Amino acid sequence: QVQLVESGGGLVQAGGSLRLSCAASKRIFSIDSMGWYRQAPGKQRELVAAITRDGNTNYADSVKGRFTVSRDNAENTVALQMNSLKPEDTAVYYCNAKNIVVVTTTSRRTYHELWGQGTLVTVSS
Repeated sequence: QVQLVESGGGLVQAGGSLRLSCAASKRIFSIDSMGWYRQAPGKQRELVAAITRDGNTNYADSVKGRFTVSRDNAENTVALQMNSLKPEDTAVYYCNAKNIVVVTTTSRRTYHELWGQGTLVTVSS
């Protein structure tokens, strides 16, 4: 069973920075898209940033210019650098991966989509 393991959440003052990281728990052959979603209390989960295997990125308008998503294809990790944080960035952040292929000596399996367990980011004013 493949899992996405996140780290890096916490409490920060407005204007500060945090870096989130996410790594797959098992050897991965390939992942099409990796990224981050967030869910604030009482709101729906929303896309924050995503990056394809080729390095194409997509950002929510609310984070453009402040957040940067990056990935390491060899290590199958994705990171989110968050600068100039605002109180409205407070949310649980979830790592996401789409079309994950796991290959072993005896099998090949594709997972359509996987989610991390979530990490809380709190920005105080």
